[in-house]
Amino acid sequence: MIILMIFLAALSVLAVLLLIAVIHTLLVPRETSTYRPDESEESKARALAYAKKLSAMVRYETVSHPNEHDVPKIEGFHEVLKGLFPLVFEKLEVTDIEGNLLLYWKGKKHGRPLVLMSHQDVVPAGGKWEHEPFSGDIADGKVWGRGASDTKCSVMGFFQAVEELLEKGYEPEQDVYLSSSCTEEWAGDGCPKLVDEMERRGVKPYLVIDEGGGIITSPIGGIHGNFAMIGVFEKGKGDVKFTAHSSGGHASAPSPGSPIARLAAFVNDVETHSPFKKKMSKEVQAMFRRLAPYADSFGLRLVFENLWLFRPLLVALMPKISAQGGAMLQTTIAFTMASGSDAYNVMPETAVLGANMRFIPHQGMKESLEVIRKKASKYGLTMEIEHANDFSKPVDIDGEAFHLVESVVGKTFPGCAGSPYVMTGATDAYNYQRICDNVVRFAPVIYGPEQMKGMHGLNENIEYSCLPGCVDFYKNIIDAVGKME
Repeated sequence: MIILMIFLAALSVLAVLLLIAVIHTLLVPRETSTYRPDESEESKARALAYAKKLSAMVRYETVSHPNEHDVPKIEGFHEVLKGLFPLVFEKLEVTDIEGNLLLYWKGKKHGRPLVLMSHQDVVPAGGKWEHEPFSGDIADGKVWGRGASDTKCSVMGFFQAVEELLEKGYEPEQDVYLSSSCTEEWAGDGCPKLVDEMERRGVKPYLVIDEGGGIITSPIGGIHGNFAMIGVFEKGKGDVKFTAHSSGGHASAPSPGSPIARLAAFVNDVETHSPFKKKMSKEVQAMFRRLAPYADSFGLRLVFENLWLFRPLLVALMPKISAQGGAMLQTTIAFTMASGSDAYNVMPETAVLGANMRFIPHQGMKESLEVIRKKASKYGLTMEIEHANDFSKPVDIDGEAFHLVESVVGKTFPGCAGSPYVMTGATDAYNYQRICDNVVRFAPVIYGPEQMKGMHGLNENIEYSCLPGCVDFYKNIIDAVGKME
């Protein structure tokens, strides 16, 4: 009887809490993100002119490979940039460190330096493309080719912004730096060398803006429109190798617990019972709250608007609903490489498994690596860390710099809702955290499903109607930083 009474009381409390959540959701007005690129004739003309510049940049192939640094090739790309943006290279102080560019635009003041950055290099382009990967074709309202969206569009955007400001005789109130490495795609030493140079000069940037987030179309299922997803930190990353040993032997008489069997059991265990803690950070909670009013269904709005009640449920279900959403809640591990015997009928003496890990702040690099090491040891595996670095320091989403970026987004892209965003990938911006507290990941271009799929994949492209907004964002952020008290 007592148990029944407790159960009924609990149901009553739950009913009251659900009623409060429903009432709260009903009271919050529905919203729609209305931003679309300007379709005026003037804007269309600008977009096509910018598309032609981006096309020229895409046509010059800048594929980079790990530890293969082709400086002469990159220097050739610099000649393309000089032809497209002559005033930038004439008026700014240019530092070239093995193909990595740092351009300095002296301001009237020097207390709040601004760094605009994105990389010159691109990943290889195999497979069959609709338009050749280095054609730079302008067709169907898009610029096609490797680097069009990742991220020569951003490089074009801030170079063009400075070019146009120089044409008008504009002098920035604060120092501006344009930073562009040529080794980003393989986490090379290009950007670190640029940061070393800035550190040598004693420069401590107030704000750094790199790629990472962007204006994402339908960032979460059930939420439609274009949303400015502003990356506020990136997860750490590590490459690890697991090895299983045995005495080998003939495959006709296999012994139990062979190396591949133990690796398979380990993978299955990790895949079905993740050893990592799931937690919704302040930044992720803010993202869901910001997006809540834009959700199509009442159920989704109910959950997102009332995280005080539904957060545990969302944390439990998100990894099953969305891989991207789940990656924002925990450290992840992806098994990507494997090797064993060289013959079908030979048991391997050694089998090796490679994996890529991404570390979340609440369970950082050291703890995450120890967790997976203990799990591997249960299956008699050894673990080696090939490379690892921890997560970056989050930008304060309640701070001045973040609000400044939000205000510029609002000015440049009217009707575009904005939200903090957690980067599950990696960028060059990581290197700037040692000299800057406000490192934001935001490329001011529209990434729809097609553009997201094309990055590092086939048929990479960018809709060039968004390029005027990209250029204007960089102009506006230069102006906004200069006007700060």
